[in-house]
Amino acid sequence: LSDTHDRGITVTPISAMDQPIDVTPETTAAFIGRTLRGPLDTPVLVRNFGEFRRRFGDSWARSSLGPAVRQFFAHGGKRLIVVRVANDARGALLDVPAGDSSLRLRAVEPGSTERIRCAIDYDGIDGRDQQLYNLTVQRLDPESGLIADQEIWKRLSCAGDAESFAADVLLSSSIVRAEPPYPPERPDPTTTSDNRFDLAWIECTQKGTDGKELSDYDLVGSRASATGLFALQQAEHFDVLYLPPRGKGIDPGPAAVLAAELYCRTRGAMLIVDPPAGAASAADMLAALDDCGYGSPNLVSYFPRLEVRGDADRIPRAAGGAIAGLLCKLDRHYGCWQPLDANGLGLQRSHRPYLDLDDAACRELARAGVNAIQAGVAGRARIFGSVTLSRGSGSQRAFASLPVRRTVLRIGNTIDLATRWTVFEKPDRRLTARIRQQILGYFQRLYEIGALANDEFVVQCDAGLARHANSLEHGVTIVLGFQIAGSERPTSITLHQTVHGCRVASTAFAPVARHCA
Repeated sequence: LSDTHDRGITVTPISAMDQPIDVTPETTAAFIGRTLRGPLDTPVLVRNFGEFRRRFGDSWARSSLGPAVRQFFAHGGKRLIVVRVANDARGALLDVPAGDSSLRLRAVEPGSTERIRCAIDYDGIDGRDQQLYNLTVQRLDPESGLIADQEIWKRLSCAGDAESFAADVLLSSSIVRAEPPYPPERPDPTTTSDNRFDLAWIECTQKGTDGKELSDYDLVGSRASATGLFALQQAEHFDVLYLPPRGKGIDPGPAAVLAAELYCRTRGAMLIVDPPAGAASAADMLAALDDCGYGSPNLVSYFPRLEVRGDADRIPRAAGGAIAGLLCKLDRHYGCWQPLDANGLGLQRSHRPYLDLDDAACRELARAGVNAIQAGVAGRARIFGSVTLSRGSGSQRAFASLPVRRTVLRIGNTIDLATRWTVFEKPDRRLTARIRQQILGYFQRLYEIGALANDEFVVQCDAGLARHANSLEHGVTIVLGFQIAGSERPTSITLHQTVHGCRVASTAFAPVARHCA
């Protein structure tokens, strides 16, 4: 996340070896979209809507991300990673006088509400040195005017060949960057009197801009540059991904959805897909699914959209944020192996389905992999069904069940995080036994809380199958067999753990206990 990623180095925490594996970790969601301010292409963890507002600004008419975040926390979400993306947005500009020239400082975070200022002084610098200076930069809250962030850079130099050359040093700043052409002289001090500590502030000479409407390419971004969707490479883990509509009535297109689905497959996460804005019936929804060709066990969708009580315009609103919040609430109170339509998981009373669906339409949608939203008792809408968009085909038939698919993903991700320590240990039979003991204990606890259908789970491990000359490059292969509660058949997955990461894959065969001595 943003606090563990600095200067091109990502710090990934690793669980302590041989520790019991947590069977009920808090579910984390990730949303991507436009905001008024905040860091670009950087995953930031927020735990309530107040934190979102302080870092990214309030809800904005030109973006649906803010309302989606509000929905998420209102429906039970606790941990949300927000990635801000923009299209041709620019940061505010500071023009700092420097003799006959000027030092141009551009805000790192673009946007029309980004407010920054700076001050220059020569405190602690020898009077004979004409190249060094001190720079103080501040980010101000645009609503309160209070200081939100401050950086003090001591002994910067205007000389391009100096180690402390300002343009180079400010590459580490989270507030400003220096832009060419660079002045040959140091900036003038900004004192307002003979007292060198009495600083005056240089305010923005040019406001920032919010840029244009997002395209699918802005949402997807670049893997090489870690932008857009791929900014989540900096996040250790997330369980649910949602791309709110790009603008008013503009849904993410197939290019963004399919790229996000592929990325979710590699990260072991579910992608929430909104129904088309123009779908006016269950038949419209099913036709739209056929047209776009969506079909994956990592996709979860719903129908219809919601409307807010008292809204005179009766605008159908995307409910992906609410669905993400309900999934987090489900996991916390009941477990991800329970269905999404469990009692106690209704939507807020201020929200109701935009269209009324009868039971026959709900069943038809569920068969196609769509979860219906129905008006419930006491005016509280609820989910009908708990299915994925796997569409029940071939080897993915078991993963048409949302609880089964999510529990398999949760098990794979949890064991991945808990066994990363193993690749730094000496590969031998003792390590194999330690891994098996750790995972078998985890499965036993899952069985005791009702996540697994029986205690006939299997753990096969080879600590050293992919051994290299360098012992730190050895791999650990773990084959798991288990049966999720409510599933008709066992599931088998394989984890390949190396220092470069973990790959989780379904296996074509199911291991049996007698082969696991």
